[in-house]
This record gives sequence, structure tokens and C-alpha cells, in this order.
Amino acid sequence: MRNSLIIIKKQVKDTLKNKTVLIQFILFPIMALIMENAIRIDSMPELFFTKLFSIMYIGMAPLTSVASIISEEKEKNTLRVLSMANVKPWQYLFGVGFYVWIICMIGAGVMAAVIKKEDIPFYLLVMAVGFAVSILAGACIGIFAGNQMTATSIVMPVMLVFAFSPMLAMFNENIEKVARFAYTQQLKVFMDGMSFSGIKTDNILILAVNAMLMAVLFFIAFRKKGLE
Repeated sequence: MRNSLIIIKKQVKDTLKNKTVLIQFILFPIMALIMENAIRIDSMPELFFTKLFSIMYIGMAPLTSVASIISEEKEKNTLRVLSMANVKPWQYLFGVGFYVWIICMIGAGVMAAVIKKEDIPFYLLVMAVGFAVSILAGACIGIFAGNQMTATSIVMPVMLVFAFSPMLAMFNENIEKVARFAYTQQLKVFMDGMSFSGIKTDNILILAVNAMLMAVLFFIAFRKKGLE
């Protein structure tokens, strides 16, 4: 646990230096608040922009950040140095994943400022689950990629699918039929209902399958590539 806390402190310092990663954690909460308060359209659903940007935040920020952090440190041989300092791979991965999850949850807390108080716990729970799945996906890519450039080329199409398919599904039924199998689409369904009573068995099943798939891919990538 001590080693994981050291990794978290290291990532805090690195993020403050890396503006590309830092802006991903700030951009969506700010845009959501601005657009939610500045734009008023007749017949627009309640919290339209907050829910839309929340799903995009889930599908983009943790996914790209974790993949970028792991692949960059592999490329710079930082992980080899850490392993020589007796930092276990699981300690490093837990530290990075937990750090990104906490930062994303802070952003989610900012976005929750426009949500009714009674709905905030449900909203934050949905965001927490989504961030965890995306972090697993990002770790898969970061471990599998040999360097940061390869990680970026892999993460971009994956990010576009998970972050933007729920938005496109709102306007196209054919896309919706395919997008429903993505965890981000199911999380959007949860947010649209904003209630535990609106969650159906198939929603939970699809989300669970996505989470299990990410976990399996993570272990396959880790066993094949490791962190060096």
C-alpha cells in the first residue's frame, strides 16, 4: 500500500507537468457546466448536456489517460526502474488506476453540481462504475502498446466508439442497435432514468459482460507483455 501511495504522489506531480493529460480531467466538467447553464432550447430534455458530457467523460478521460501514462513510462523505462526499487506491478497498476479514478470522480463531483441532491448518489455511482471499466480498458492498451505513439493509435478508435456512440445512438436507430452492447450506452440508459427502479436485467448483464471482457483482456495483455 505504501508503494501504491508513492505511485499516486508521483502521478500527481507528473500530471501537473503534463498539460495534455491534465486538460482531459478539466475540459468535460467545465464544458458541461457552461453549456448546461448557457443553452436553453425548447423541448430539450432535462440535464441534456450534463448527461451527454458525463458519458463522453467516462469514455474518454480515464481511457486515454491510463493508456498514455502506462505506455509513456514503459517507453522511458521508468517501470524498469520502479521494479528495481521493489515496486510490484500490481502496486504500480493499482496506484495509477486509483489515482485516475479519484481525479475523474472529482470531475464528476463538479458536474453533479447541477443535479438534484436526491439524484447525486445514483449519478456518482454510475460514474464510478464507468470510470473503473474505462480504466481497465486503458490499462489493456497501455500494457499492450510498446510505446506512446502505438498506444495513441490504438486508443483513438476505441475512445471514439465508447465516447461518441451513445451520442450518435440518440439520432440513429441503427447505431443504437449496435451501441447498446457498449457499456457507455448502458450507463447512459441508467442516467436517463436516474433511478435504480429503471434498471433492467439486460442492462446489468451487458454492463457486467463489458467489465468482465475488459478484465480478461487486461490479464491477457499483462501475461503477454508485462510492464517492461
